[in-house]
Amino acid sequence: MRKFIAFTLAETLIVIGVIGIVSALTLPNLNSSTGEKERIAKVKKIYQNLQDAFGRAEAVYGPVSEWFVSDGNNDKKQAFRTGERVTEFMKISKYCKQEKNKGCFSSSGLHDLGGGDTAAILDDDDTGYKVITADGTSVLFYLTVQGNDTKGSIAVDIDGPTKGSNAYGKDIFLFDWDNTEQKLGFIPVCRELNFASLVSDVYAGGKCTAEWIVRYDNADYLQFKDASGNCKNGNKVTESNPRCK
Repeated sequence: MRKFIAFTLAETLIVIGVIGIVSALTLPNLNSSTGEKERIAKVKKIYQNLQDAFGRAEAVYGPVSEWFVSDGNNDKKQAFRTGERVTEFMKISKYCKQEKNKGCFSSSGLHDLGGGDTAAILDDDDTGYKVITADGTSVLFYLTVQGNDTKGSIAVDIDGPTKGSNAYGKDIFLFDWDNTEQKLGFIPVCRELNFASLVSDVYAGGKCTAEWIVRYDNADYLQFKDASGNCKNGNKVTESNPRCK
């Protein structure tokens, strides 16, 4: 008589239990890693798209500093013209322009990186020029011209108006347009900061996080426990190794 070898019910349940425990321990880390990679990819994508759109707009309309000769210092007109000309070279799914509460950004207040409420509501703004791109990223253009200097800010929400935490460094990121001698071109906010100052500013509120991502290709600032770059796991970021891992 042939003898069959098989697992008992108890042995099968033990194996299933072990698999469940291992999955519970590893999946959160996997999800965290995927979220960080997606955040980095989205920030770098909108940065590249905006750089390209600004460049193409200048090729057609001339240097940004020459777009507003007749506008004086009217920030609202400048923002509108910038938005119209730059988004002409972007794929846009929705235009809110300078109308309030049209759904291009969240209707709730912004948060800093630590979770504090900044009270600012981007969708309530009627000075900047607001759109949503074809891939669901919200973009807000501000611009001011003073003499020969063109200075502007661009806020983006990489998750769009209805998803994400609406917080700097998590889904809200800032860029500058500046043709002054110190900061030439379209760049992330805080490009001029040295490493120590960037770490401190990133930890303080998160407004410099686009520069961190573009400069170091990671989002390890989410693991900082203080303004000196000490990480929650006991490591410390340095300029030569800007990682918590």
